[in-house]
Amino acid sequence: MLTSGNVGVRVPRRTKSNSPQRKSFNEKEGRWNVVQKVKTTLALIGKPPYMLISVLLLLVFWLTNSLVSFLSSIASIPLSITKLFTPTPKPTKVKTKKKKPFMSFRRALALFTITLSLSLVFFWARFIFTLPQPGHLTDRNPALTTKIYDRNGQLLYKIYRNQNRTWLPLDQIPNTVVQATIAIEDAEFYTHHGFSTRGIIRSIRRNITRGEKAGGSTITQQLVKNTLLSPEKTFSRKLKEIILAIIVETKLSKDQILEMYLNEVSYGGSAYGIEEASQLYFKKHAQDLNLAESTLLAGLPKAPTTYSPFGATPELTRSRQLEVLSRMTQEHFISSQEAEEAAQVDLEFAVQLTDIKAPHFVMYIKQILAERFGEQMLEEGGLSIYTSLDLATQEMAQKVTHDEVEKIRNLNISNGATLITNPQTGEILAMVGSKDYFDLNIDGNFNVTTALRQPGSAIKPINYSYALETKKYTSASTISDTPVTYTGTSAPYSPRNYDNKYHGNVTLRTALGSSLNIPAVKVLASYGVDKMIQQAQKLGITTWTDPKRYGLSLTLGGGEVRMIDMAVAYGTFANSGQKTELNPILQILDSKGKTIGGNPCSEELIKTSSTSLWPVVYAEQVTPPKNCSQQVLNPGVVFLLTDILRDNVARTPAFGPNSLLVIPNHPEVAVKTGTTQNLRDNWAIGYTEDYVVLAWVGNNDGSSMAYVASGVTGATPIWHNTFQNLLKDKASKDWEKPQGVVKTTICGKTEYFLEGTQTTYPCPKPKPAVTETDRLLDGVSTTSE
Repeated sequence: MLTSGNVGVRVPRRTKSNSPQRKSFNEKEGRWNVVQKVKTTLALIGKPPYMLISVLLLLVFWLTNSLVSFLSSIASIPLSITKLFTPTPKPTKVKTKKKKPFMSFRRALALFTITLSLSLVFFWARFIFTLPQPGHLTDRNPALTTKIYDRNGQLLYKIYRNQNRTWLPLDQIPNTVVQATIAIEDAEFYTHHGFSTRGIIRSIRRNITRGEKAGGSTITQQLVKNTLLSPEKTFSRKLKEIILAIIVETKLSKDQILEMYLNEVSYGGSAYGIEEASQLYFKKHAQDLNLAESTLLAGLPKAPTTYSPFGATPELTRSRQLEVLSRMTQEHFISSQEAEEAAQVDLEFAVQLTDIKAPHFVMYIKQILAERFGEQMLEEGGLSIYTSLDLATQEMAQKVTHDEVEKIRNLNISNGATLITNPQTGEILAMVGSKDYFDLNIDGNFNVTTALRQPGSAIKPINYSYALETKKYTSASTISDTPVTYTGTSAPYSPRNYDNKYHGNVTLRTALGSSLNIPAVKVLASYGVDKMIQQAQKLGITTWTDPKRYGLSLTLGGGEVRMIDMAVAYGTFANSGQKTELNPILQILDSKGKTIGGNPCSEELIKTSSTSLWPVVYAEQVTPPKNCSQQVLNPGVVFLLTDILRDNVARTPAFGPNSLLVIPNHPEVAVKTGTTQNLRDNWAIGYTEDYVVLAWVGNNDGSSMAYVASGVTGATPIWHNTFQNLLKDKASKDWEKPQGVVKTTICGKTEYFLEGTQTTYPCPKPKPAVTETDRLLDGVSTTSE
């Protein structure tokens, strides 16, 4: 029920409607066939508006016939006068045929009358049969905007082609908007039958007396014009508009027409419908509009560009708003005092900025949706996409990435990227694809998290996971870090360590913890490159499709990977050997609110509040279904690997005891760094049971960085600060030792083993470090960390 400012003013009742009216006028047939048009035409003659048209046609026919009779009478006068003054001729015996000089004229007039009448009938029939099908008004699917939200329901982006529209039922549109629209556009809306005779006369009078171009179209006519007819201004189009408006009024209720109008009409720019107009101008939902805001928006459809508050003539915007308030007062929707108070409100308009948050992530989601639903569905289907991204986490990661890259610009480092995932569910919590999406100098819109980059030593855990899985190696296995050269069908290969030194016999724990290259290559050489490729593919690496391309340097980062794939692999380590593919989407709703997709591994509770326009996503995590993850690694192997990667003692020889790889008060954090030989890529990847954080720095053009000290500069500060923010105010949670893992003391140190692999190992005797200059070897060398 619409309410007015004055008590006692009756406003016709509004009916509830929870969705756009889309029922066809003919549900059985689905279209307006010829028989139905004939029946409809005959039936409409009895309707008051059509009766008027029929009477007008009959009146034209009668006037035409009378005119013919009148002209015939006039034509007979000369003949009568002639007879008066002409003497009567003497009769003759010869009989002659009597001439009738005016019969041909009478016959011509009769023929003209018949022709004109038939023409009028033909014109009327042709007009009826060439009208657009009124059923299209409700059958049509207006283009609706697709919206992408974060996990908490915060809007990230809107996707639309030309018309940005969100459909609102009439009962969710405030009375102030409804009343203001009726007052300024069609005060007789609830009383006319589609067109207003007084409105047409009034517009003609204004055109003549004031020179105003007043249209005189009713709300129903405007709806028909905007949805069924072309925009040209011709008499035939106007006549079609009136006829269709009359038909629509016989098929739809007033409230249905009003709901469609308020959702179809343009309010300026790409904003169609009252909801998007409210968002564009005031950054609020339509249901939250006050009287002052409602009157301003109600005045826009007449000339959105002219009356736009963002245009060059704000004084016209103001005068139009005051005109709407005046009309509302005249129609007794509001009192004069309410109008004066609304006129005094200082409206605060929304700042027009690029309306996109987490742009790399949004474009990543958009590509996924386009591949699944197609471009048209994405741009016009009105989908609601609830993603796994947490906007607060995203903004934190974006700031950390930007600030840390700025600090090392002098090292010829122009870009950075960060990815944060939930290893249990595959959810992406943050995706920072570059230092600044809008920085054209670094191709900021390029998403590094989905690009091919070399991982450096960050790939070594995959190699060592296979080594431990064979049970031929343990954490305490001794590996010789001494010079070696591999010869074969290709050029000789002599790996080198990042520090250009050799450390003698070391344990596997130390070799991995300190990221020594030579032991990693020797371990890989013991079983072959194919085994590592198979292991990587099992863990989620998708880019190593041609094994013939790779050699032993693969374990040092010689094969390109994508950050999102590395997130899956490290997520498997964090999830006790269970691999969960990334799925950044929690739920997909169609335009009617029906669920049509989502992440089965993340049962977020999605509820709809009766007082809210939007579904509210409650981040209440429940145990994901067991079939969402695939066990690809022995939990015991993963435990051993994680224990090495979180061991600060094992990494101290290379990084020192107080590097940024240590997260204060959180010894459970496991981490691995990686730097390519040519200093084009630098990584830091770490994880807990709840988070996987990947950081990268480099240059999009592939140019080398001047210097990077892993654990101090490069990606490590980004990774460190990001993880510290994530774990702030959270208690440390140690890793649970799985079954099949035993603890034994070896060489005075506690070590973990897979059950059955613990044996007596000779304690390695440290040898003095040998530098590269201490040996003379020919061949190609590869150095990476």
